[in-house]
Amino acid sequence: MLESLTAVLSRIEEIKSHFQFGRVGGTVTVAPHASAGSGIRPFFPDYIIRPVREQAMGMVESTSAYDDLIDAAAKKYDIEPALLKAVIQAESGFDPNAVSAVGAQGLMQLMPSTAAALGISNPFDPAQNIDGGARYLKQQLERFGDTALALAAYNAGPASVIKYNGIPPYRQTQDYVNKVLSYMNSYLSR
Repeated sequence: MLESLTAVLSRIEEIKSHFQFGRVGGTVTVAPHASAGSGIRPFFPDYIIRPVREQAMGMVESTSAYDDLIDAAAKKYDIEPALLKAVIQAESGFDPNAVSAVGAQGLMQLMPSTAAALGISNPFDPAQNIDGGARYLKQQLERFGDTALALAAYNAGPASVIKYNGIPPYRQTQDYVNKVLSYMNSYLSR
């Protein structure tokens, strides 16, 4: 048994050594199937490559698998589709299974209590999440009459916006509002 464990640990160290290319003196080798002229290339679907490439270039995704749901919710609640899309981009990066450190869930990162209050039975269902998030955002837009304040309320809660009579002095909320507005402007300019 001890010999088996020693062999396994030895193999793990051998494998780890192949991935330590970031250290000084480390080497990087190209897999034989990816060498020039082999004709074989690794395949990564566009839904993986495009967001990484666009994010590296400071761009946002122009289309998503959820555009029909976004457009329907935007029409239903009379919200600019680019705003909904920007919130989803900022909140979850279009990951319907996203869960934040504080427990917010789904594409629009709804807190479980907010989702329950909105009648959402499955916050990971894109249709329910987008509809509920759009409805909640519309409530904030009507309450505060200003997109930036509505976004601050969406992020930090309406009580914080009321308490500070404006965007709360929280760096995370201020950055969030700026990010969403920037994404929205990017979507509108396409």
